[in-house]
Amino acid sequence: MSNKNQTLGEFIIENQHSFKYSSGELSSLLNSIRLAAKVVNHEVNKAGLVDIIGAAGDTNIQGEDQQKLDVYANDVFIQSLINRNIVCGIASEEEDDFISINSINNDHQNKYVVLIDPLDGSSNIDVNVSVGTIFSIYRRVTPIGTPVTMEDFLQEGKHQVAAGYIIYGTSTMLVYSTGHGVNGFTLNPAIGSFYLSHPNMEFPEDGNIYSVNEGNYLEFPDGIKKYIKYCQQIEDDRPYTSRYIGSLASDFHRNMIKGGIYLYPKSTRNPKGKLRLLYECNPMAFLAEQANGKASDGYTRILDIKPTELHQRVPFICGSTNMVNKAEEFMKAHS
Repeated sequence: MSNKNQTLGEFIIENQHSFKYSSGELSSLLNSIRLAAKVVNHEVNKAGLVDIIGAAGDTNIQGEDQQKLDVYANDVFIQSLINRNIVCGIASEEEDDFISINSINNDHQNKYVVLIDPLDGSSNIDVNVSVGTIFSIYRRVTPIGTPVTMEDFLQEGKHQVAAGYIIYGTSTMLVYSTGHGVNGFTLNPAIGSFYLSHPNMEFPEDGNIYSVNEGNYLEFPDGIKKYIKYCQQIEDDRPYTSRYIGSLASDFHRNMIKGGIYLYPKSTRNPKGKLRLLYECNPMAFLAEQANGKASDGYTRILDIKPTELHQRVPFICGSTNMVNKAEEFMKAHS
């Protein structure tokens, strides 16, 4: 039975026994993410009052302009994870390469790697629209006692031991899973604690929301164009409602609660897709499947894709199972 007065810290401790490897490190790792989320939330909520909004003047490895808060959030999460001495490596969407971290005893004994998108949807910062953080956790595959290698990060999404996101919106929420369902926690800013507010979150099997940047419609594959037209037809329970925020965590969160589908297909401008497999698609696909939903590139289960590079991009379709199945039907019929 879920207790809505339960804090995130209490929930982590109570459910520690359900982790496949119950030695305390994963609980400590999640707690460090919780702490970093509170620090970033404080700064996000000062945007406009201090010189933290706007471009930082640099571009990241993706060739995208970095916002000042991108850089700040990246630094906060990396430092928080390093300080707790629980991870052996970190990969960030904002960094060119992964970061290898030695343990305090200089013996590379830590077991987990974290992949993170520190501030998803950061182009929304200047206009006061929700942004988020997305994270993904794996056990290393290289021998303990040695430095991490690229192999530790290029794991299929099905090997994640935990994943989640934080939304900095009208309220701040941390949503995560360790492979035993999805739970959401809302920050009470008066006392600085996250409380269980959304226990056992699940996608409805069907929904009536589709989330896609329709400005790119002419660049989409025929299957996606046909599916969008299907969503717009006046028939049965359609037309569906179009809702697109442009922050993956926020669009995913809404669709999980209300029922819907998120689409970021490949396009003539982005022939491999735009979203990053390791920092965005894998963690969201893990959460979707834990919440009775589905995630696909249009043909293949996202969690089965073998990564070949750190910043790999893939097409992404995710949401209510029946809606994703229908989109896949259109993709296969018009490929």
